This record gives sequence, C-alpha cells and structure tokens, in this order.
Amino acid sequence: MRVHLGSDHAGLELKDHLMTWLVDHGYEPVDHGPFVYDALDDYPCFCLRAAEGVAGDQAEGIESLGVVIGGSGNGEQISANKVEGIRCALVWSEETAALAREHNDANVVSVGGRMHSVDDMTRFVEVFLTTPFSHDERHVRRIGQVSTYDETKELPPLPESALRGPDA
Repeated sequence: MRVHLGSDHAGLELKDHLMTWLVDHGYEPVDHGPFVYDALDDYPCFCLRAAEGVAGDQAEGIESLGVVIGGSGNGEQISANKVEGIRCALVWSEETAALAREHNDANVVSVGGRMHSVDDMTRFVEVFLTTPFSHDERHVRRIGQVSTYDETKELPPLPESALRGPDA
C-alpha cells in the first residue's frame, strides 16, 4: 500500500521516522515534505499535496492512505479535508485511529507531533493503516450523507425524532 505523508516543521521528526518505519513494514511511502527544518514553513503546502496524492491514487484504483503531521494535527486535518474525496481524521489514541477507519472510512489520518511520543504516534498510524472499514450500513449511510452534502450543499433530512421537538 502506498502512504502519502506531509507535515510541517513540528511534524518533521515524526514524518522522517515514519518514512523508515513504513518501508520496514512493507509500505510504499511518498514524502511530500518538508525535507528540512524551517520553523516558518506552512503546513498547507505539504498536507494538501499529501491529500491530493491519496485522492489521485484512489481515483486510479491504487490502494493508498495518507498521514499528515503537525504540532497539534488540527490545521493539517483541516487542510487535508479541503481536498475532494478526502476524509481526514485527527487521532490521539489507538481507539480513535481504529474508529477513523472502522466507522468513517477515513483515508488520511492527522496526528499532533507535539502531543504524543514518537512511539505512541507510530502506533496510532499503524492501527490506522491496518484497520479495515466495517462497511456497516449505518456508517455507509452517514458517509453518504456527508458526500451528498459535499456535492449538492443540501442538508440531509432530519430524522423523525428531531421533527417532534424537545417537548414530545
């Protein structure tokens, strides 16, 4: 499986570590930068490219996921989610990494390089990469609602329980 990576200066150490870890575990990493430490670099230029790489691969039928890394992972997640076809989840535990794949079919994961140890973050990425999407009907339905909104900008219909109001 191909794994696209992008970060900023705060995620550079983890990204470089993951490049080696991925090769050692049979993955094909694609490094979208940065390649040197620059405290003034901007994460969107690297994270958008990583997300575009995943989206492009998946459109061509190539098995591919992505990892974006920053200080907190928040801005990196926001950037990646701007790319059409990307569902990027911010993870901070093994459980959130597994749920990102199982429930949300996330294709990019975001981690905070200043929030956890390199060993913990590596484990989060490993769980993300090895956990399959569950294909449960409720999760497929929810992802479909978000995808439809992306395309049409029409809100999904409210469930019956919401139509009765709080006094029902």
